[in-house]
This record gives sequence, C-alpha cells and structure tokens, in this order.
Amino acid sequence: MDRRLLILWLTIFIDLLGFSIFIPVVPYFAKELHASDTIITLSAAVFSVMVFLCSPIWGSISDRYGRRPVIVSAIVLSAISYVIFAHATSIALLFASRILTGIGSGNIAAAQAYVSDITPPKDRAKRIGLIVGASFGMAFAFGPAIGGIIFHRFGVEAVGYFAVALCLLNLLGVFTMLPETLKVKDTTRKINFKPIASTFASLKDTRFRDIFLIGFVYITAFSMMNVTISLLWKDQFALSVEQTGLMFSMVGILSAISQGGLVSVFNRFLGERKMMIYGCILVGLGLAAIPFVPAGLRDISGSIIPMNWVFIACSLIPMAMLSIGNACLNPSLVSILSRKADPHEQGEVMGQNQGFGSMGRVLGPAIAGPLYTLGYGLPFWVAGAIMLGTLTLIFNYLRTNYTPIASVPSKAD
Repeated sequence: MDRRLLILWLTIFIDLLGFSIFIPVVPYFAKELHASDTIITLSAAVFSVMVFLCSPIWGSISDRYGRRPVIVSAIVLSAISYVIFAHATSIALLFASRILTGIGSGNIAAAQAYVSDITPPKDRAKRIGLIVGASFGMAFAFGPAIGGIIFHRFGVEAVGYFAVALCLLNLLGVFTMLPETLKVKDTTRKINFKPIASTFASLKDTRFRDIFLIGFVYITAFSMMNVTISLLWKDQFALSVEQTGLMFSMVGILSAISQGGLVSVFNRFLGERKMMIYGCILVGLGLAAIPFVPAGLRDISGSIIPMNWVFIACSLIPMAMLSIGNACLNPSLVSILSRKADPHEQGEVMGQNQGFGSMGRVLGPAIAGPLYTLGYGLPFWVAGAIMLGTLTLIFNYLRTNYTPIASVPSKAD
C-alpha cells in the first residue's frame, strides 16, 4: 500500500476514535443534565447543522490551500470542543461543545479528496472504502467501548481530556508523516462562504445532483437510528453506558470487516450498480429489523438480564445487514462523485456531499426523536420505509445518468 494512504488511515482512525468515544456517553450524560429525549436527539442534530454549514467551506479551502491545512485546523477545533465538553455543567455547554465539534469537522471531505488526488478512478471505491470506511469501522470498534468505560469509572471530564490527548497525537502524526497531495493550488479559486446557497445550487449540476439526493435520503434514514438506538438499548434492554459502548463496538467491528475487507470483493464481483441496489436493500431491512430483536433472558424476578447471549446473537443479524449494506452503498456513491468531479474541484464536491449528508443527519434525529416518544420501534420502521424511497432514486439514476468505469469492465458493468 502507498505509505501516504497508511498514514492517512491512521490519521482518520485517531480522529474518528476521538469522536466515537462520545457516542454512548452523550445520551447518558445529557440525561444526568435532565435533558429530554428530544433535547438529546437535537444535540446530535446541532452537530450535523454545523457540518452542513462548514463542510463546503472546508472543501473549497482544501482546493485552494491544500488538504493538510484543513486536516490540521479540524483537529485543533475538535480538541477545543472536547475541552469544553470536559467541563460541561449545563445543556448549554453541551450544545456549545457539539457546535464547535461540528465546525471542526473538515477531515472527512479533505480525506476523501486526498484519496482521490492519489488514486486512479478504477480503484477509488476500494480505497475510499478501505481508508475512510475501515477507519470509521475500527474507530467504532474501540471508541464507544473506551468512552463508556471511562465515563462510567472516571466521569465526563476524563472522557473529554482523553479525546484531547488523541487530538494531540493526531496532530503529531499529521505534522511529521502526512505530506500534502494537492500539487497545484488554485489560489484564484474563491472560497465558498455561502454553503447553503452553494449546496442547493449544486443540484443544478447534473453530474452530481442524483448522487447528492441519494446520499441525503439514505443518510436521513440511517441517522434516525444513531441516537435512538442508544435510548432503545437503555430503555428496552436495560443496558448500562458501558454495555451500550460495547454494543457500538460490535457494530464497529462488523463495519471494519465489511468496509476494510469486503468492499474490493463486492466491487469485483458485483460492480457499482449492484452494490448500490443490494446495499440500499440491506440497510433498509437492517433498520426495520432492529426493534424485533428479543430481550432474551430474564432473572427469577422477571427483569431483563442485560447483554445476555440471546440478545447479542439476535442483534448481530440487523447489525451485519447494516454494515454490509453501508459497505456496498457509501463507497460506490463517493467513487462516482470523485470520478465525475474535475481535479480542481474534488474538495468542494466532497464538501458538498458532506453537506447533504449532514442535512440528513439533522433531519433524521429531528424526525426520530418525536417518533421514539410515540413508540420505540417507529424510528426504525420509518427509516426502513425511507430506504424504499432511496431505492427508487437509485433505479432512476442507474437508468438515466449512470456512467460506468469504462476502463474496468466487471460482471455488473
């Protein structure tokens, strides 16, 4: 493997590890601050609002000044947000931390542009799946469990400063081992300071419009699960914060295996068309199946025994479907965008894609919170139904606007 890709993988892994340790912690900590279920889901939504507003800006900055400055800036802002989180004594400070973390979320778009800079089109789905997807999966394999254990044993301050330490380690790696890949910097290119207008204006570009819309609907459905599943595990299955972290770690391991080891296999034997279709179906079925997982074993008093083997074994089924579905769908969408974008606009296009994804992460929790109060299964069933809409969009795109990789014929292409 290209040494730069290995270093980039390590950089993104450490960054996402610092982010993922908060996933099981925030809902439990917010409950300690007497936040309602709706406020908890809004804390996830406000983070995504800032990602939506800032990703196109970061992307255009990376096209003008390079990928490396964006990655460094994102790490510094994340570190500051984690210090605020460590000292959060109110819901207002919790929201301030999540807002600043969202502002500093320029790494993923810059990382995808980085991979595109040094990878031929035919290999981009595989490499993006390996670098971004696998680092995401590995971070989720360790981060939530670490966060849950630290929070349970040492408190919220320790969680925040552990994340700060990861940021400092990440900065050291970037400064010493991650070279710049944007050889020709377009200093005449204007920085996009109108993210909302530019994001919606990008829908006029037929090269990207359909993929942006597919990603938006898909992420909306998927993000309906992200916060409510912590509430589901706590309320319906009596899981502690440590046990919730372990469950997320199990999801991360499945994601790492799927995105790190199986994307190239799927790409070789299925091709992008079938990967998009099968991925959408698997994600929809996986989301809809989550509420049907049985609680499993109970003690002599009739109370649920948390994390019993029946619950874990049955939970593996929808989680595996989600992991494999994401490994098929997401790298295909990013690969298509990267080869349709010109070299000088890779960062901005990836930033706009992040923006649409962030809109989905705002809308998803905003829908899921009220639905969860009406019935714990509703967010997951509605999310599964939304994936049917995504499948319709995919079929329409493949029929009208899809351009296969001409140089790499496959059984599907």
